[in-house]
Amino acid sequence: MSSSNSVTVQILDKEYSIICPPEERSNLVSAARYLDGKMREIRSSGKVIGADRIAVMAALNITHDLLHNQERPEVQGTGATREQVRDLLERVDAALSDDPDAKSN
Repeated sequence: MSSSNSVTVQILDKEYSIICPPEERSNLVSAARYLDGKMREIRSSGKVIGADRIAVMAALNITHDLLHNQERPEVQGTGATREQVRDLLERVDAALSDDPDAKSN
């Protein structure tokens, strides 16, 4: 990979250059922002001092969230599924109210 595939991200006020495929660039930047946010939350709590310890705590928190969400996938999709069903029902209602044949039945 060439340096043109290098992405510079900033995490906790430090820059890191990371080589990745162009199609993964957006995901990498999003992941770095997410990690930076988690690390800043931990640092601002004042309970953990030192970048290494903050990074480990952030990694543990993110891993815990990931594993917890994998154990309960039905909870994660339920809200989105309900919203999709509601949206479809609204579309059907709108389509039926616009259909002159449906009113005559």
